[in-house]
Amino acid sequence: MKRTLPEDCTEIQKQSPLASSGVYVIQPAGGSTRFKVYCELRSDGGWVVLQRRTEGVLSFHRGWRDYKYGFGSMDDDHWLGLEKVHLLTKEKYKKWTLRVDLWDHEGGAAYAEYNNFKIGSEATAYRLQVGRYSGTAGDAIRGAYAGIDQNGFGFSTIDRDNDGCSPCIFGDIAELECAFSEGGGWWYSSCGSASLNGDWHPFGDHIGWASGLHWLTWKGPAPYSLKATRMMFKTE
Repeated sequence: MKRTLPEDCTEIQKQSPLASSGVYVIQPAGGSTRFKVYCELRSDGGWVVLQRRTEGVLSFHRGWRDYKYGFGSMDDDHWLGLEKVHLLTKEKYKKWTLRVDLWDHEGGAAYAEYNNFKIGSEATAYRLQVGRYSGTAGDAIRGAYAGIDQNGFGFSTIDRDNDGCSPCIFGDIAELECAFSEGGGWWYSSCGSASLNGDWHPFGDHIGWASGLHWLTWKGPAPYSLKATRMMFKTE
C-alpha cells in the first residue's frame, strides 16, 4: 500500500511549520497500519504523546490488553499503546528521543530526556531501551540506587509479570509483583524508582502511597505522587 500519510509528528511539523498541536492520523514507515496520535508541536520538534495524566478520572489500573492497544482520549489523559510505540520506534534508520515532563503539587516542574529510545515487540514484553539521560528530574529509569535499572526490562501489568521479583525484599516486605503495589503498568525492575501509571492522588493526599505517579530521583525518598505527567517521543 502506498503511504499517503505522514510517518510521525516530526514529518507533520516539517510539512506544515505553522500547524498547531492536536490529534493527527499517521502511518509509521515500513507498514500499512494507520492510527491517531496527539502531536505536541513545539520549537524543539514534533513529539508523539505516549502518556498524559492531569487528574484521577481515567483509571490506569488496567491489564495487558489495554496497555498494548491504548486507552483514554487522545486530547486528554491517555496511554497511546505499546504496540503503536513499537511500530514507530522499530525502524533502524530512525533514532528517537523520549521526554518525560513532570509537575508537582507546589508549582514546580522538571523533565528527563533519553536519546536512543525504543521499545521491542510483544515477544520481548515491549522491552524498554533508553540511551543517555539529560534533564532536571534525575535518571529515575536507571534508578535512585543500584539494582533497580528499568532499562532493558519488559513491561509488566497486573495480569502479566515481567519485573524480575521472585520475590524482591524491601526491609521486612517481600514483593512478588510490583504492578500490584505500584499500580498500573510499567517497565518494573525490582519495582524501581520510576512509575508513572499508578493511582493519581490530589494535593494533601499525595505523599506516602506506594501506588502513585512516582519519579523518585526528583521527589523522594518518601513516595511522592505527582500532580501531572507527560511522556512523549520524537525522531532525533
